[in-house]
Amino acid sequence: MLPLSDTSLLIQLGDKIDPQINRRVHMLAAALALDPLPGICETVPGYASLTIHYDPLALTHTQVADWLTAHLHLSAAAASRPLKLIEVPVIYDGPDLASVAETCRLSPAKIICQHTSTLYTVYMMGFTPGFPYLGILPESIRVPRLAAPRSHVQAGAVAIAGMQTGIYPVDSPGGWQLIGRTALTLFDPARAQPFLFAPGDQVQFIAL
Repeated sequence: MLPLSDTSLLIQLGDKIDPQINRRVHMLAAALALDPLPGICETVPGYASLTIHYDPLALTHTQVADWLTAHLHLSAAAASRPLKLIEVPVIYDGPDLASVAETCRLSPAKIICQHTSTLYTVYMMGFTPGFPYLGILPESIRVPRLAAPRSHVQAGAVAIAGMQTGIYPVDSPGGWQLIGRTALTLFDPARAQPFLFAPGDQVQFIAL
């Protein structure tokens, strides 16, 4: 448990991208949600860590640390929220599909088959509102980020980089390799739930 600032703490449960570690992160977040502490502003799950933001006028570092410590042993048995399975229809016509296929020494059809064959977990959200970091990508289709990021990627673009795949929720710059696009709206501030995905959800890509 590490202080990040005078308003936040970090609990590190591992040091790698691993489904079991990430599951522990979300179970801890669920346990904390069942026993809220006034003055806690937000809990933010990461791949292997949980960041807790709090109001320093309402709580001290020690009070937050004691609250977290009390739940660390309970998190394994906590009933986490029901996970959603979200199907994402994709048109696989991205500008990088051909180069990804060449790099992986596979046909574009095989890239699509591999990408849709895996049930992905939303490990965390960022770097723009609603962007889901999904894993783990099949090893056969792992490629690096682009050497030079694009200045503009359209909302709905489906991309891969390293062990991860993701979907751009809004128009933004981006350095991941684009293999397709979806018509789903990932971020809508007018909705009761602005984000389509939440950490811990499962995602299945469906080729159109």
